[in-house]
Amino acid sequence: MSKLTPSPLSGRRQQAARNDQLILQAAREVFVADAGAPISEVAKRAGVGISALYTRYTSKDDLLRILCHDGLRRYVEETEVALADQRDDWTVFSDWMRRLIDADASSLTLALAGRFTPTEEMFELAQSANQLSGELFGRIRPQLRPGIEVHDISLVFELVAAIKVSDRSRTEQLRSRYLAVILDGLRARGRNELPGPPPSWQEINERWEV
Repeated sequence: MSKLTPSPLSGRRQQAARNDQLILQAAREVFVADAGAPISEVAKRAGVGISALYTRYTSKDDLLRILCHDGLRRYVEETEVALADQRDDWTVFSDWMRRLIDADASSLTLALAGRFTPTEEMFELAQSANQLSGELFGRIRPQLRPGIEVHDISLVFELVAAIKVSDRSRTEQLRSRYLAVILDGLRARGRNELPGPPPSWQEINERWEV
């Protein structure tokens, strides 16, 4: 008996899926560069008609929510991977940070925080990300200099994401360079006490309130 194989997407559905990928990639590029850009710029960058965009996304806010939801989901997935990693703690932590820097979700935070009203689902996902971060931080804490807390790491991601030049490959190289500098600074090796308290969860979260 021959095995059943999944039927391929119809031509129309394939085109819709391609359009969706093009729109999301274009939206990320457009809104990270200029969060105030009109949604028509996304359609132009994606090379699709405005009607194709509005068929999938009802408004600019809807599109922004999807982008940030995907960024949060990627953060959760990478943190779950790190928690399951059985290598030595510092390797797990530094690789986790590198993967998230490469994913560049923090550029969305820098550009879009406070630009739209998050959904309840997004807040729940953010809480999950916060809980997982706390679990990973509890594992790595003995390796870190005194005074470092979990939400310091959130802002480290944003500091690195703020590094940007016109050439994408050079941007990635510079981000890797300064992440290496920061990781050395985070590690416990007879460091002096840090000035001021770390950011609170409320301070991290309040930036998303419109």
